[in-house]
Amino acid sequence: MHAAMPDDLIGHLYDAAVDARLWQGMAGRIARAFDSTSTVVKFHGAAGDVELLETTENMIVPEARQSWAEDWHRRDLWVQRTVAFGMDRIVTAEMLVTPEEQRNSDFYREWLAAFDIFHVVGAAFSLGEGAVGVLGIHRPRRGAAYDGLDREKTALLLPHLARAVRLGRHLAKAGIAQAAALDALDRLDTGILVLDRLGRILHANMPAEDILRGSSDFGVLHRRFHLRDPLLQDRFALALREALAVAAGKPPGRAPAALLVGRAGRLPLTLSVAPLRPRWSRDVDPGPIALVFLKDPERPTFQLRRLRELFGLTPAEAVIAADLGTGTSPESIARRRRIGIGTVRWHLKSILAKTGTTRQVEAVALLARSVAALPERNDP
Repeated sequence: MHAAMPDDLIGHLYDAAVDARLWQGMAGRIARAFDSTSTVVKFHGAAGDVELLETTENMIVPEARQSWAEDWHRRDLWVQRTVAFGMDRIVTAEMLVTPEEQRNSDFYREWLAAFDIFHVVGAAFSLGEGAVGVLGIHRPRRGAAYDGLDREKTALLLPHLARAVRLGRHLAKAGIAQAAALDALDRLDTGILVLDRLGRILHANMPAEDILRGSSDFGVLHRRFHLRDPLLQDRFALALREALAVAAGKPPGRAPAALLVGRAGRLPLTLSVAPLRPRWSRDVDPGPIALVFLKDPERPTFQLRRLRELFGLTPAEAVIAADLGTGTSPESIARRRRIGIGTVRWHLKSILAKTGTTRQVEAVALLARSVAALPERNDP
């Protein structure tokens, strides 16, 4: 008789690697495949930390006993012996402990007895960076000990489980990095567009979306970034072609990569195009990509709370400092705020002292380059 594993169980492991929510219920499926009562899949880190990926419901402890459970997971005798036995080696309880330890150790009498666990078949597998994954499949004392066929079935399951776990952890890290990168882009004070080889917008950060919505000088045409002025559009198209060529590995040419977009009655917007050389895997290659940076000198919206935290400004000083940081003159601030020019200059003197600057131009540069100029997100 040969061991066999349900095909849907193996497939579900890889589905769970892509969607972590599908790990829920996996322990129960494994237990049923082995005619067992409980299963645990957990990780032991190099620093002694333990993370439970999935357990059957009968191994879940109430919140009041969490510290007790965490302590026993760290001191898990079976895990210690399994790791010493060797990575990817299928073991049973009889291979790990003596009958005397089964009768007398607190591990059996306190921890395992709480879940009616006595027999085990499982293995440890490497997760890299000193971390170890552990698979434990259990039966009670009244159940049959695991035999050679059970070990053979575990040997069929283990490589798929280990691969799915490692893949899932890799994708989780990549997902965190991607989420952090996108969130960081949204918090910049510069608009950023990601364009593909056809000039289509693959991604726009929040500042770029705001700039696009508020501009009549450029927009999106057939999913492509488009400048209304034909001459500027031609120059942009040339810069984009060169950036894409460089992204594809060709040497840079001499096409201007920066454009000045004039706006009637307003400060001009500046734009630059740069190649992106992504470190994609060979199996996922989107082709050459370009980045478009949009800078609106009128856009910075200073966070008054941050200005006060950074420089110890009063509420009134923070308002004046925010206006100064956008390049507004003291005279214009006085008109906008409907206060006297003397009051503005008095606040400016205090702002210079608190920011450690001696001239207005220095204070403006410091304010504009501080984290107070970064957009603040309030998403849940």
